[in-house]
Amino acid sequence: MFRALMVERFLVVDDDPSIVEALSRVVKSMGFEVVSHTDPREAENETNFDLVITDFMMPGMSGVELLGKLKSKNPDAVRMLITAANDFKVAMKAVNEGQVFRLLSKPWTLQELRSAIDSAVGYSQLIRENKRLTKELVELNASLEAQVIERTNGLLEGMIRALDYRDTETQWHSWRVARFTRRIAEEMGIKGEQLLQIEQGALLHDIGKIGVRDAILLKPGPLTPEEWVEMKKHPEFGFRMLQNIPYLRAAADIVYQHQEKWNGQGYPRGLKGEEIAIGARLFCIADTMDAICSDRPYRKGSTLEVAITEIGRLAGSQFDPEAVRVYLSIPPSEWVRIRNEIEQLEVVDKRRSTGEIPVHAPHGHAD
Repeated sequence: MFRALMVERFLVVDDDPSIVEALSRVVKSMGFEVVSHTDPREAENETNFDLVITDFMMPGMSGVELLGKLKSKNPDAVRMLITAANDFKVAMKAVNEGQVFRLLSKPWTLQELRSAIDSAVGYSQLIRENKRLTKELVELNASLEAQVIERTNGLLEGMIRALDYRDTETQWHSWRVARFTRRIAEEMGIKGEQLLQIEQGALLHDIGKIGVRDAILLKPGPLTPEEWVEMKKHPEFGFRMLQNIPYLRAAADIVYQHQEKWNGQGYPRGLKGEEIAIGARLFCIADTMDAICSDRPYRKGSTLEVAITEIGRLAGSQFDPEAVRVYLSIPPSEWVRIRNEIEQLEVVDKRRSTGEIPVHAPHGHAD
């Protein structure tokens, strides 16, 4: 997935020595270095770390206050906050303000802790890789543009895989909707850089779910109203992850708006009509088609004909009517072809994971 550039160093802070010991033991078992403190006032002087895990309620200084101080000294460090249920609203405010990458609720399970650490390390590596690529973009001349594009596509694939490993129910969904969205955009006459940006935005649409707690993302039953509030933050989480990556700024807008609806009934901002980026409007059609046609643990997928009829019915309410008109002009055989192509990629990927064939460069769409 991500290229290991260095061994991550964790800063672990909790006023309870037994919790510090437990957290440190898990982090070390995963191959990372640890520096730990039971006094947040001592921890605030640390600078040599890549990720920090801290408790929320501590004497002398709260976890949010500590993270704020550490952010000023080490802004690129990935910050994680441990919180009890009664502290959740305050902790969530810290997430919304960009101070915290991930919440971990008490009591956590070993699986939840390891999953949270995996996500944080992946994001930490993404930050470093982004800095490296941004520096290269400044230094490289036009003759090296193809190499930059290849590395960008590799980075995109790594980000999507990080989510797929967590949310197995929708594995390969992102790849399908990216290709579906691109095909609609092509039919509308969109070309060049804008076409690539739309495909990238569709591919990355759910990347913000990396910041959603496992207890919510992987919950087998329906979410509570409070849990839906957190889940509906994933477009904003994704936007914040991508907005400062120069070559993903346009894609970030699609990620932010992918749950908006033509009639203004979507989220997170209730945009309507042409206030919504064209890429997000096209994505909504592709996403709906894939959702209707795909199997889920709780239902069997419907036919392509059902999906096409439903999308046509919702033109002018949920979907941009002009985009639907273009979508309906595309032969259904095109959607079957694209879906078959992604299924073939999935077969190859499974064979790679089992060692049947060697691992090569990223296999995503790159033209």
